[in-house]
This record gives sequence, C-alpha cells and structure tokens, in this order.
Amino acid sequence: MQMFGVDVGGSGVKGAPVDLSTGKLSGERIRIPTPKPATPDAVADAIVEIVKSHDWSGPIGVTLPSVVINGVVKTAANIDPGWVECDAARLLGGRLGVPVIVLNDADAAGLAEVTYGAAKGESGVVLLLTFGTGIGSAYLYRGQLVPNTELGHLIFKEQKAEHYAAGRLVKRGELEIDWWARRVDELLEYIDDLFWPDLFVFGGGISKRFENYAHLLTTRAPIVPAKLRNQAGIVGAALAASRGIEDA
Repeated sequence: MQMFGVDVGGSGVKGAPVDLSTGKLSGERIRIPTPKPATPDAVADAIVEIVKSHDWSGPIGVTLPSVVINGVVKTAANIDPGWVECDAARLLGGRLGVPVIVLNDADAAGLAEVTYGAAKGESGVVLLLTFGTGIGSAYLYRGQLVPNTELGHLIFKEQKAEHYAAGRLVKRGELEIDWWARRVDELLEYIDDLFWPDLFVFGGGISKRFENYAHLLTTRAPIVPAKLRNQAGIVGAALAASRGIEDA
C-alpha cells in the first residue's frame, strides 16, 4: 500500500509517496524552500505543487511544527503565526480535493521510528526527542501515539528545557558537544523520573553525531539514535494518513 506524506519545516517543504509495507519512499522526494513568510496560503501552494508533481490523487498526511488538534493548528513554531487556529486539514483538503490528515512533526517522526525504525518492536513506552532549534517530542505506548506532547516546554532549571539543551546550542568541536551532552543527560534524567520510558529515541540533525557523545548519556532507560532521519516526517505523515489519525 502506498500513501503520500508531506513534511513542513522551517527551511523546506518536502514530500513523496511512501511504500507502507517497507517505510521507504516509493517516488522522488521533492523539496521546495519554505515560503517567507510561511503563511497558510503560501505553504498550501507549495504542498499542492509537490503533490501534483507526483500526479497523486489519494489521501495525504502533512506535518507541521505545531500542536494540531482535530486538524486545527494551535501553535506555530518556525512558520507564520497566521497558522494559529487555522483549520489546516480543511484548508489543504479543499485545495487538493482529497482527505488530508495533519499532525505535529515530532509525532510523525515518532510514528515512523516505532513502526519502521529504531523503536520497532518496542512494546512499552517510547519517548522520541528531536534536538534542533528547540526540542520536539513524541510519546508512544505499545505503538500508539499520545499526540501533542511538548516536553521541550517542561520547566527545567528555571527555564524551558529547550532553552537549556536544544541542539542549536552545539557548535563545532568536541568540547562544546561534551558540554551540551552533559546538559542533555541532566534533562533526560529528569524526564526519565517523570515518565519512566522503556526507550528513548534520539532524533534531530545532531543525532548523526550520536557516537561522539553517547558515552556521556547515563540515563536508566536505553537511548538509541533515530534511523529514518530526514525522511521520518514524510514517512510518519503517510502512515498517519493511512491510519486516519485526525486528532494528532
């Protein structure tokens, strides 16, 4: 079975069809720079262009860097604030003429990793954390998504957790990544005490360097790097569309 996924990020809008039997892209991944400003209509134009370039006419899934409830956007990170309270599912569905499922980008990555990637086969609680400009999170239990967690907004050391340990704080150089990793370890210990996950999945661009700092992470729960990397959003969006997740 194939489904189409689109991942809307701060710098690019990316989309492709996905073979859900394997979790691999089954067509060309097309990327369009995120419009500036990234208003609902401008981003919708980019999504329509990507979907139509594949001559796709079925349901699609779309990720946004936002809390999304029943297709309605509640927050806006790295996209225009005009998204807030926009019924994104209705907007995009009207433009494309097909059913559209909209969900948070980290939630999509979590779905992809638990189905095809680093957390495949884990039957307990999985917490995926993406370390980038901020900290995104996805909470999954027995493969089922609990949507819209915002663990990067936990108050930790008198500030938001993502202000203390986001991936953007790391520059080049091993000393700097060690400093950052020790901060992450403190945060993971705090999250571990609150949620007692069976597995942490470590995502975001900095997960590519996981072997450089893994030895500094001492949390009780095992920690593994994400596998799907920059395809996780597309794959998770397609998977969400196939499952009809409308409240993610």
